[in-house]
Amino acid sequence: MVMLAFLAAKVISLFQTLIIAQTFGVGRDLDAYVAANRIPELIVILISGGALTHAFIPVFSGFLAKGDLDSAWKLSSHLINSIFTLALALSALVFVFAPWLVDNAVAPGFDAATARSTVDLMRILLLSTIIFAVSGIFSGILNSHQHFLLPALAPIMFDIGILIGVLFLLPRFGINGLAWGAVLGAGLHFSIQVPGLVRYKMRWRLELGWNNPQLWRVIRLMLPRIGGLGVFSLNFLVMNNIASRLGAGSVSALDWGWRLMQIPQTLIGTAMGIVIFPTLAALSELDDLSGKRDAMSGALRFILICSIPSAIALILLGRPLISLLERGAFDASASALVYSTLSMFTLGLIVHSALEIIARSFYADKDTLTPLFAALGGAFINFGLAFALSDVARVDANALLNAIALSAPTLQLTRDVGNVSGLALANSLGVMFEVLALLIILRRRWRGISENALARTLLKTLAASLVMAAAIVAFDLAWESLILGFGLYLTILRLMLAGAVGLIAFLAAALLLKMQELPELAQIVRRSPGG
Repeated sequence: MVMLAFLAAKVISLFQTLIIAQTFGVGRDLDAYVAANRIPELIVILISGGALTHAFIPVFSGFLAKGDLDSAWKLSSHLINSIFTLALALSALVFVFAPWLVDNAVAPGFDAATARSTVDLMRILLLSTIIFAVSGIFSGILNSHQHFLLPALAPIMFDIGILIGVLFLLPRFGINGLAWGAVLGAGLHFSIQVPGLVRYKMRWRLELGWNNPQLWRVIRLMLPRIGGLGVFSLNFLVMNNIASRLGAGSVSALDWGWRLMQIPQTLIGTAMGIVIFPTLAALSELDDLSGKRDAMSGALRFILICSIPSAIALILLGRPLISLLERGAFDASASALVYSTLSMFTLGLIVHSALEIIARSFYADKDTLTPLFAALGGAFINFGLAFALSDVARVDANALLNAIALSAPTLQLTRDVGNVSGLALANSLGVMFEVLALLIILRRRWRGISENALARTLLKTLAASLVMAAAIVAFDLAWESLILGFGLYLTILRLMLAGAVGLIAFLAAALLLKMQELPELAQIVRRSPGG
């Protein structure tokens, strides 16, 4: 259900992307929107994102399990009121100091007109920040009641709000219409969950409850996770800062590349992380070390089987895929710039997806400090490489991209793309360090992580993925020799056929290599309620 909801949200998001690409390409207007969203997004992540959910659900669920509904609703009320007050105060400060923040922290390289637009957009987006602060707690309450449908639909409603802004507000308000669509989406995200709260007879109290010890218990549990999420957001603030100095379109290209990579990462890594986390937490509570190893290893092997071929296919087919966006202001030059960042982010698709499982293995053991330290190490590497590669990577980036990409002859690199792609590569390498460090620590703590099974799956998946890559390359060479023209429908057909050929080649190679995970996955699907 979670994967289907994520998929629906991504489909809606892709439709938005097509319209935004046609309207703004990768220019100053979209640069302003992307930069304006950084601090409001950071506030949401820090005070009502995953950190709060991971800390709130165990405490709230404990009251529900004991039948102490009065304490449960008292805690939720105190938390909602406190988080809302904090979000309101922070948003007010950012509203006042927005010009200084844009000029000195978010995008110091913007010209005066783009900076003013960024300030206006940031002030609009702060409204969505206040709404999300409460809506995130609603999701935690419903999940604690084992209700997953409405929280899964909430992101879809947010995307629908943005889509409304794209379709109806952009023509009238320009880029500000996109921001107002985000505010509408936040309201829909909030509203869709209210019926669930009514169903479970939520009782709300108008009091801050700062003398409630359970409120402070939740806060103590979430502090290390806040630090980890803050490091993640700081990574993008630094990259945004550097990209703003690399010329018009650099910030937008960085954001486009990240968003496109996030499509498979969300469907593979995030969905599996959400599903496996309760199991890991239960096994940890039972002190079942063998069970934890098997669950984590099984989830991680699923990640490898899905993310490795996805990453290779995205690199091979990324250029023609992005060319589908070429409408209006989004021209071939913009396509090349976006592909440069997508290819470097895609190198990190595997580790970004794996991190969703590995980090949650520590959270299941109620350890939020170790992932924070690993994130700090990864951020240090990211920062250093971001400054270095944003200048050095441009030397031979064009040759590298042309060597690994299958693209239409008409799509030539017309910009100096190395600078921005270097930022994306720095991020991938930083996360790679984070994942390896956590795996080493976890292997020592759990006295093994089924590393032999993981190694076999890794090697067999790589081999099958190379067969898939060869099949896609052969198909593409045959296509270019037999088909003349590269129009929209021909490109769509080419991508569909290339994907099908690649998938068949991968499955055939996997069966020949006797990858046991494939029949196991088929059995799981058959045993599931909808199987």
